[in-house]
Amino acid sequence: MEERFQFCTFMLEKFLFGVEAHKVQEICLYQEMTRVPLAPPDISGLLNLRGQIITAIDLRRKLGFDPRPDKQKPMNIVLRTSSGAVSLLVDEIGDVIEVEDRYFEPPPETLDADIREIVVGVYKLEKHQLMHVIDIEKVAN
Repeated sequence: MEERFQFCTFMLEKFLFGVEAHKVQEICLYQEMTRVPLAPPDISGLLNLRGQIITAIDLRRKLGFDPRPDKQKPMNIVLRTSSGAVSLLVDEIGDVIEVEDRYFEPPPETLDADIREIVVGVYKLEKHQLMHVIDIEKVAN
C-alpha cells in the first residue's frame, strides 16, 4: 500500500511549490508589516497576527527571483516550525493536494542553486508538472 501525503501548494514565478499541509497554521491575504532594521534582504518584516509576532520571509528574494510587481500583493502562508511560526510571502495560493510517495524524486540537477538549497525533492504530477517540496526549517533559518 502506497503512503500518501498532503501538501499545501503555491506559485512563485512559474514554479509550483508545496509544504506539508499539517505544518500550515493558516493562509491569509497580504498583511501590513513592520520593517526590521539591518535584517537580511529576504526578511520583509514582522507581522502581528492576532497578537502573535511572526517573521515574514519573501521567498522571491530568498530564491533570487525578480521583485514582485508593485501592483501585485503577496499572500501569506503561516507555517509552524521548530523555532515558532513564520510567514512565507508567495505569489499565489494553490490547492491542497494528496500525492503518493512513489512519485517522489530528488531535486533535478537543473534547478538553480538557491532553489536546490531549500527543496528536498519533487513530485511528478499530472500534465508533466513538478511540485517542488520545500524544507521549511531551512527556509526559516
